[in-house]
Amino acid sequence: MHKRFKDPAMTLALLSPWIITLCVFWIYPLIYALVLSFSQYSTLNNTFTFIGAENYSAVLQSGSFWQALKNTLVFTAGTVPLTTCFALALAVALQRRGARFSSVLRASYFMPSVTSLVVIALIFYVLYARDGYVNALASLTGIPYPERGWLQEPSTALASIMAMDVWISTGYYMVLFLAGMEAIPKDLYESAELNGATRWQQFCRITLPMLRSTLLFVIVINTIKSFQIFVEVYVMTKGGPVGSTMTLVYDVYIHAFDRFDAMGYACALAYVIFVILLLLSFVQMRVLRTRDV
Repeated sequence: MHKRFKDPAMTLALLSPWIITLCVFWIYPLIYALVLSFSQYSTLNNTFTFIGAENYSAVLQSGSFWQALKNTLVFTAGTVPLTTCFALALAVALQRRGARFSSVLRASYFMPSVTSLVVIALIFYVLYARDGYVNALASLTGIPYPERGWLQEPSTALASIMAMDVWISTGYYMVLFLAGMEAIPKDLYESAELNGATRWQQFCRITLPMLRSTLLFVIVINTIKSFQIFVEVYVMTKGGPVGSTMTLVYDVYIHAFDRFDAMGYACALAYVIFVILLLLSFVQMRVLRTRDV
């Protein structure tokens, strides 16, 4: 039996379901989308015309692309640091010995990240409405609020979606930080405590340095996730008002499925997003890299 698993044919046969899935649902769509990005393709009559790099030129000259890129960068810059800090703070608080109801709190914080995003978006759509609970609470406390609703004002729509995203994502990254903390040797904390180090000193000199690889992972995948924001925008604002919540992936959706003759443009835009994410990830890994990475 042991020799049979060393047979290349047997190994290939066992891996074939995964290989077929990878080729059919990942590699083929990537290659096909790359080909379409250099063409003028109409989904209505299935016509294909090669036009070279015109789609990429059109993307870079499009005002909607730069607006969507600006909104996506603002969304990413506003949510990634907040989500990371909140998640790390919650992880440190729950990791302390003797924390009451630790398991219940972990499950409670993690639950939004595994709940249907459409359901959460619909709930927050009602909360942010003109007669929603957020405006009702703001009126009771005397806090200024947009009378038409938080999602109907260009100045508050994107920030409202950002706040919802931070609430959804914090629990997921908290679990990642907790897993990283569990790998830190307890002897380090005991030695630091014997030498009179405070909790803050232990956090700065032990926890943070030992979590650097986890921190890099969290920041990179959170950045990628933030660039891919789509469901929230589709359910709550459709890119409005006045394009204030138009994001890159939603722009891809509009050109691919609302305009039946712009599939090539949408594919080119998708590859531009891919290159931007590749560069951002490279910069983040260069800045935050560790000897272990």
